[in-house]
Amino acid sequence: MSFAALKRLGSNILSPLTTPRSGTPVNSVTPETLFPVVDKDEDGENCNHDCEACPVVGGSGYGKAFDKIGVETKDKLWGGIKGYATHVIVATGETDWIRDVEEIKGSVMEALWKGVEKVERGRMMISASNIPPPHEYYEKDEQKPTKLLLLPAFEVLEGIRPADAETVIKEFVNTGPTTSDPLDRDADPSETEESAEDKPEGEAPSADSATATDISKVTEKLSDLTVASPVAAPQRTLKSSPYPHDFLILICSHRHRDARCGISAPILKKEFEKQLRPLGLWRDLTDSREGGASVVFINHVGGHKYAANVIIYRKEDGQGIWLARVSPKHVEGIVKHTIVKGKIVHPEMIRGGFNRKTGLASW
Repeated sequence: MSFAALKRLGSNILSPLTTPRSGTPVNSVTPETLFPVVDKDEDGENCNHDCEACPVVGGSGYGKAFDKIGVETKDKLWGGIKGYATHVIVATGETDWIRDVEEIKGSVMEALWKGVEKVERGRMMISASNIPPPHEYYEKDEQKPTKLLLLPAFEVLEGIRPADAETVIKEFVNTGPTTSDPLDRDADPSETEESAEDKPEGEAPSADSATATDISKVTEKLSDLTVASPVAAPQRTLKSSPYPHDFLILICSHRHRDARCGISAPILKKEFEKQLRPLGLWRDLTDSREGGASVVFINHVGGHKYAANVIIYRKEDGQGIWLARVSPKHVEGIVKHTIVKGKIVHPEMIRGGFNRKTGLASW
């Protein structure tokens, strides 16, 4: 385990969960304190208006079949999600699945689910997705290799088989950043902390910064290190790479759990593409260009009666924003303000989320 990972692990164990960086007690977090809300002075007079030109078919914008089922509109959404530390997105190439994806025999989802007791740092959430798996996935009957996307690390693992599940948890989930880790914990101390090699040549420590006793202690420690047997840090055995896109938009499309999700997901995807393309942000699932935003369908995340459910991950600012009751008329504002700026248009539509910049979360 790297020094950076050890530091993150130790900080997570020792830091009280009720003391985020902002100083705001966890139980007093609100949508407005977790994320900034649009402001007419900064974002324009119409920043909180829904799209008037968006397609409207029936009351919801999704059509009669959706409206016949209906969406619950009276419940308070805030605080309705269970806290989690990491989110693992599994590539399946499908947009719908059996009711419980962790019961798909011989799948990576099943193997990860069986390994949850190995997770050392909070809850690991697992989602099946329509991200395309490698060709080998379709050529093998057993131990099908696929692709994983780890969040909030925005890290991609290739060629992962069910037999690799425990290694994924040990080498990546347990050592990587979590939703409660501040962003600066992602940095390797060897790259961010000043070392002696970085000091100008010939610069000596001042009398104020170093004493004979200090130097003696350092010399003693260096001597200990010299005689100690070197212990190699464990090397990761699985390949990984950064996820290229800056924004990830997850939409529940799990029709086998609720028809409303199967109806709303493809309509929302088209609307997101319509709004993202003019900004140069649209990326489809085969586009490896850096930056931009990708829309990914996932399985059940709870709260189907509040469809459509949308989760937005913002890489640079370390945010995860859970929205519900999203319809086509909301997408323009979500793109312009939530995705691009990290601001909330309708606080009443937020189910929860996390903000690693401030150390706050809704749970």
